[in-house]
Amino acid sequence: MFLIVGYVIILAASLGTYSVHGSLLALWVPLEYLAIIGLTIGGFVAGNNIKVIKATVAAVPGVLKGSPYNKAYYVDALALLFEILSKVRKEGLMSIEGDVENPESSPIFGKYPNIVADHHVLEFMTDYLRMMVGGNLNTVEIESLMDVELETHHHEAVEPAHVVSKVADATPAFGIVVAVMGVVNVMGSVGEPPAVLGKMIGGALVGTFLGILVSYGFVAPVAGLLDQRAQESGTIFKTIKMVLLASMSGYAPQVAIEFGRKTLGAHDRPSFSELEEELKARKGK
Repeated sequence: MFLIVGYVIILAASLGTYSVHGSLLALWVPLEYLAIIGLTIGGFVAGNNIKVIKATVAAVPGVLKGSPYNKAYYVDALALLFEILSKVRKEGLMSIEGDVENPESSPIFGKYPNIVADHHVLEFMTDYLRMMVGGNLNTVEIESLMDVELETHHHEAVEPAHVVSKVADATPAFGIVVAVMGVVNVMGSVGEPPAVLGKMIGGALVGTFLGILVSYGFVAPVAGLLDQRAQESGTIFKTIKMVLLASMSGYAPQVAIEFGRKTLGAHDRPSFSELEEELKARKGK
């Protein structure tokens, strides 16, 4: 939503102020628009493998949606972990084997559809719960393994942001390429009247204008949002990591959940009393 609002403000500040003393028709040079778009797409395709291209194309539409990682999401994740660990404490590790192997049909996981719908989070959680069921865990080794997996996840998550950022950096240069092509065309028409040459030179400069506007006004904000989303997506994994490690170290479920709560940022972190009340309310269901 804010991306669209920002785009409107950018267009109003650039085209709106220009229209006060100039004609917007002078900026309408379709072939230059087409050339810049083609060069930008070509650079994107040429500079990335198919895996990165697919990941970036899939990630970009997500910036138009609100982030799923909010306080309610984290409360659900903590409540789910609390229920699982409480069951382990009462009935033993083998009691959650069915839940871990088939979370989609588990009565516990079924209470939290937004967690189950997040494939990466669900897989991370169940993989380490499965290892807990297997027994004989070395907490230090498990933490090291988690750190490696989180590093890999972070690298994959930020890749689309890095790619779009590179596209933003290249777009002004493509605008200059188009502008130079226009100037070359002008040089071949030096015999034309000044009014005609002025219009042609103005058209050539549109390439530079468009390249800079598209880069910093439209593409760079998308790269920034993708990077923010990637950073947000890593928090839930750190939360799960801390809860499970605390549980493996022998802490009670209530204390293990507190380890996870402390990993959350101030805007998304429920207070101790809020989380406690929420867990009590869900326990009664």
